[in-house]
Amino acid sequence: MTKPISEPAFIRANEPVGPGLYLMTLEASGIARSIEPGQFVHMRIPAMDDHILRRPFSIYGRSVENGLVEILYQVVGFGSEHMTALSASQSVELIGPIGRPWRPPAAASRTLLVAGGVGSAPLFLLAEKLIAEKREVDVVLGAQTAEALVSRSRYEALLQEPPRCSTDDGSFGFEGFCTPLVKKALVEAESEGRPYGYLAVCGPEPLMRLVANMAAEHDVPCEVSLERRMACGIGACLSCVVKTTSGLKRSCVDGPVFDAREVVW
Repeated sequence: MTKPISEPAFIRANEPVGPGLYLMTLEASGIARSIEPGQFVHMRIPAMDDHILRRPFSIYGRSVENGLVEILYQVVGFGSEHMTALSASQSVELIGPIGRPWRPPAAASRTLLVAGGVGSAPLFLLAEKLIAEKREVDVVLGAQTAEALVSRSRYEALLQEPPRCSTDDGSFGFEGFCTPLVKKALVEAESEGRPYGYLAVCGPEPLMRLVANMAAEHDVPCEVSLERRMACGIGACLSCVVKTTSGLKRSCVDGPVFDAREVVW
């Protein structure tokens, strides 16, 4: 993996794309070239002198040719609320790429990606990579409402088959959580004689735990991307530890992607 660099990143766009959801496009050519699917950046947000800690964000999309990266973020507190006011005339400082990327087995010719909410962002570069490697990719997306399925059109444009979608309120796709769709996909793949060789999931922790258990029941290798509050982002402060079968590990450098079998839920 590439050693993290510190890079000033100029904001090119910062627009609302859904309820409490924003898409920020940044010019950061070094990170755009070196980022691997599943890795993240640590952002220093300007004009936040009273909140000095950086914020971790996964990379949603990138253009190596244009030196651009995209961050899909949700407004959940003071820092992310402050970010919504940043304009194209400003810049932020990024450290990245950081962390362990997705590592699908080389022999996995058929894969299943499962995302809840903004968990769709850390999986999109993985979907692009798997398709470039001529692997079959199926996707399950879940969100609270149709408006919150902000990544659906991007996945639809990439995939041969549209993603299976669920919404809590039934405004699009299956009404309810996305876990029944995951179970259905696993069962159908087995009945077709073409079981999945890899499953990747990102989203709320209860969702990841349930999906990881399903993958284990069907003997499918599974990875999860765990979100933790991070202070340093380089493994020094131990604020983002994850309990695993081999002891405590740091989400920022030992993760954020972990083998689901190692996580102690």
